[in-house]
Order: sequence, then structure tokens, then C-alpha cells
Amino acid sequence: MARDESPSRGHRESGSVTLQDIAAHAGVSRATVSLVLRASPLVAERTRAKVQRSIKSLGYVYNRGAAALRGSRTSTLGVVVYDIANPFFGAMVAGIDAALNRVGYVSFLANSEDSPKRQQRFLERMREHRVDGILLCPAEGTPPTLVETLNAWKLPCVQVLRHIGTPPFDYAGTDFRLGVNLAIDHLVAHGHERIAFIGGHTEHSATRERWQGYREAIDRHGLGYQRLLRSTVTRRDGFEAIGLLLGESPAPTAVVCHNDLVAFGAMLGLQRQGLTPGVDCAVIGTDNVEEAALSAPALTSVATHPYAIGEEAARLALRRINHPDGAREQVVLSPQLKVRESCGACRTASRVLAPTL
Repeated sequence: MARDESPSRGHRESGSVTLQDIAAHAGVSRATVSLVLRASPLVAERTRAKVQRSIKSLGYVYNRGAAALRGSRTSTLGVVVYDIANPFFGAMVAGIDAALNRVGYVSFLANSEDSPKRQQRFLERMREHRVDGILLCPAEGTPPTLVETLNAWKLPCVQVLRHIGTPPFDYAGTDFRLGVNLAIDHLVAHGHERIAFIGGHTEHSATRERWQGYREAIDRHGLGYQRLLRSTVTRRDGFEAIGLLLGESPAPTAVVCHNDLVAFGAMLGLQRQGLTPGVDCAVIGTDNVEEAALSAPALTSVATHPYAIGEEAARLALRRINHPDGAREQVVLSPQLKVRESCGACRTASRVLAPTL
């Protein structure tokens, strides 16, 4: 004979503790307990907290896997990034988790290491775990057809930082092209005419936008020197790239870097050759990670707002989950240039002022 194991019928999913036990302990209805367990927004925060205290006190453990088979939501999002070692992604994931925590969601984080094959494996596993949606920083070489695959799976997806496929799609990122323009405008204003760009070895959207910004700014200022050095985007790459550039004739007087990690490597490379960043060669990074203000010298960087990008990406995903047929939305944040010692513009002021945070 079939048996109804719905929590609303008081099924004992955690030892001998039932939903009715929790309801009696908290002084609410069994239906309210069920709503709290399903992270429903219909429950007042004060009531939710009271029920959660009773759940903890009684030692009840919600069988979310069984609940997912009965319902349509798991209150989970999959998050796939391509370089978990980069502090940018630490800040971005913190923003994602902050936004999700406010509505009772949690995230599952995976690192694709820029491998489409590895990325595909993670996406399939997240689908098996019935996540409600995906926040995807597409790995380099991801086929545009992946968007169609996720749609066929009925798995809402928000692309983050990079994008593939044909618009419209849900997307959260920053204006990388404008960020590079801001950096070069600043350097030109301080007399630099030989400005190189370091980093980016593949043609994904975020690299293309940076390179486009570099070429546009160089042309707009009528500079005869143009040097775009492709590389991957680690400290080592920045270290090796600046050594190569310094050996050229003419050498650049300033470099703009794909991210802050490359910039840190470039500054170290200058220092290893007895040169001073901001004096012998200006250096500007991208992302404005926390370490930028604490480095020696403090790194001038284009702030791309990773925490806010994470929050916006999570918001878009939750909106898509709740409104599957709503209009697609793209959120592109405006970058800001944080001027510090490494570009040479504030060497005098830096002796008496704290670095810009």
C-alpha cells in the first residue's frame, strides 16, 4: 500500500522528531514549520527565527533531498568560476552568499580551472542535485550552445564577468573597456606616451573588451606606441612580461595589467631589477582586490566591484527563478580608478596620507 511521506503529514525525517513536535515547541502551526523549512518568504522573520530555534533545540534535520523530490525548489544555486585562487572571486562569492543568505538560499561552488570539460561535469552534477539555478563564469572555449543546453534542462542561468551566446541573456559584470580607458586617460594626463598592456591570452569576452579599450584609448590619444603582450593572468606572468618589455627598445614607461595579480607580478619584476614602480615605470592593475591598498608600493587599480557583481548576479538568478518568462536583464557596473603610489601620481602625497581603500 502506498504511504504519503510528506512533512505536512508529520513524517519523522529526523529520528523521533516530527513537524508537529517542532510546531508545539515553537507555538506555531505545523504548516508554518513546513513553510520555514522550505524557506518561504511568507513567514515573518520573527516567527522564522522562533521556529529555527526550536528546530535546533530539538535536533531536527530536514531531509532536503526527499523534499526536493516532492517539490520544485531546493533553495540552492550552483556557482561555477574559473579561478578560485584569484581573490577577486573570493569577494564575488561573498557578495553572492550575502544576497542568498537574505532569502534562505545557499550556494554550491565549483572551480572549472578554465576547462570546458571540467565545467560540463560540474554542471551535470549540479543538475543531478536539483539546484534551482546556475551562476556561470564561462570557461575559455565554452561553446555558445551551452546556453541552449541549460535552457533545455530548464535550469536558469546567469552569466557572470564573461558571456557567451547571442543576447539577450541574464548577465552581471563590469565595463572592462571603460576601465582600461580610465587607466590610460590617467597615465596620458601624467605625461606617459609609451603605455603597454599586459595579460589575456585568449579571446573570451572579458579579454576582448579589455583589449578593445586599450586600442581605443591609444588611438584616441594619438599615441604612436602600442604594445599588447598576451599572457595568462598570474603573478608569474606579470613578472615575466615586465622583464620582456624592459628589454625592448623603446621600453614602455607605463603598463596597464589585465588584473591585480599580473600587476603585483610586474611590480615585483621591476623591483628585482632595481627599479621602483611609480618612478621608473608606472603600473596600474584591474579589480582593486584588498591587497592592492596594502602592497608596497600601494597599487593603483581599476575597481571592478566584485562583491557588488556577486550580489547582482544572485539577484538576477532569484528573479529568473521566480519569473521564468520575464525579460532578460544585463547589469554592467561602472568601474572606478583608485589612484595610489604605483602609477607615480601621488608619490609625494603618499608620504603623509594613508593609501586609498
